[in-house]
Amino acid sequence: MKTAIIGIGNILFMDEGIGVYASKYLEENFVFDEDVEIVDGGTLGFKLMRYYQEYDKVVIMDTVSIEDTPGSIYNLPSEVLLGLGEYRKTAHEVEVVEMLEICSMLESIAQVNIIGIVPKDIESVGIGLTDTMRESFDSYIQTLLQELEKNSIHYQRRANKTVDSIIFEYANPSMKECNDITV
Repeated sequence: MKTAIIGIGNILFMDEGIGVYASKYLEENFVFDEDVEIVDGGTLGFKLMRYYQEYDKVVIMDTVSIEDTPGSIYNLPSEVLLGLGEYRKTAHEVEVVEMLEICSMLESIAQVNIIGIVPKDIESVGIGLTDTMRESFDSYIQTLLQELEKNSIHYQRRANKTVDSIIFEYANPSMKECNDITV
């Protein structure tokens, strides 16, 4: 099953970056079946549409603006997300839903799940996560891994890098990382 795990969000607005941090955390700490691609989707919006069309399964890691306790985690199939109506509060939430609406008119679309977490702070400017998100981060990752297991997607843990070290690297990029980027 060709699968994409896409971390979405803006790391400049505190908890809104949790999907991006989660995708990097998965890339650093796990080895997945060879048909699994991990994508830092950031704020790419509609540029991510090809994943919905070319993959069998897409799992989006993001925040969800649902009236619930910050740190609450949801695993929402795309049909359920589309049925939530006007829950969208951030620009990328709007784009995700609009992409799903457009793709639902196509002949084939990936099976899409959104692993969403209710954020505490998406308005303050700053790189990092609130304590509430840090405390919920392991459960957030476990929810994703359970979704993969339900679909017989295999993985192995290979390292124990912490989310704090990943956030530090985003806040303090080095020249080595810049040199590793291939164009």
